[in-house]
Amino acid sequence: MSDAIDFNRVSKRFGAQAALRSVSFIVPSGAIFGLIGLNGAGKTTLIKCLLDFTFPDSGDVCIFSVPATDARARAPLAYLPERFIPPSYLTGLEYLQMMSRLYGVAPGQARIEEAVAAIDLDPKYLSKRVGSYSKGSGQKLGIAAVLLSERSLLILDEPMSGLDPRARTFLKAEIKGAHRRGATVLFSSHSLADIEELCDSFSLLHEGEIKYIGGAQELCERTGANTLDAAFLKALEGPLA
Repeated sequence: MSDAIDFNRVSKRFGAQAALRSVSFIVPSGAIFGLIGLNGAGKTTLIKCLLDFTFPDSGDVCIFSVPATDARARAPLAYLPERFIPPSYLTGLEYLQMMSRLYGVAPGQARIEEAVAAIDLDPKYLSKRVGSYSKGSGQKLGIAAVLLSERSLLILDEPMSGLDPRARTFLKAEIKGAHRRGATVLFSSHSLADIEELCDSFSLLHEGEIKYIGGAQELCERTGANTLDAAFLKALEGPLA
């Protein structure tokens, strides 16, 4: 089976600012893969290049060996943006039904209620207008739509944003469940504990460049740090051993 995602020397500038500098790495099929870095490191820009929301100045991206610029490349994936804002005029149920139709699936009421409960959203919210939701409840709704999609590649940009500890625990269980079913998951996060718990490996982006690709234990060993937090900071300071 081909790799799920292949970033090949991807570069992107916004005026004088280099957002990405020749970024290359692969996300193997069936992996849970993390993307970490400080604010402004280029994580969201890289995801936008993957989704064909923005065009790299050079380099290319493939999804299951199909160029990301080809509409067919997006058929296997579902996406949760970093700043997810669901349409306020729909009820939660209407939103999930609409997104399911777009993804080409048709879950029944019981399956939808199961999906929202699985990420700690009370099914009673499904009858309420999304405009009445808190930030956390809105985030849960977006996550539920991705989980209901049944797609083989899940792209989650800061999915833990706005979630309380209980909901984070529920979401991590669902990510692991998707992985067991064979899905590939790429997610960005500022929580290194989540990265360490969930990911087979991850890429560390800093100022638009890849500083490290691999697992948490290896990064700790290469930096001589006892924790991933400490290893992360050391990796930003200079070249790794």
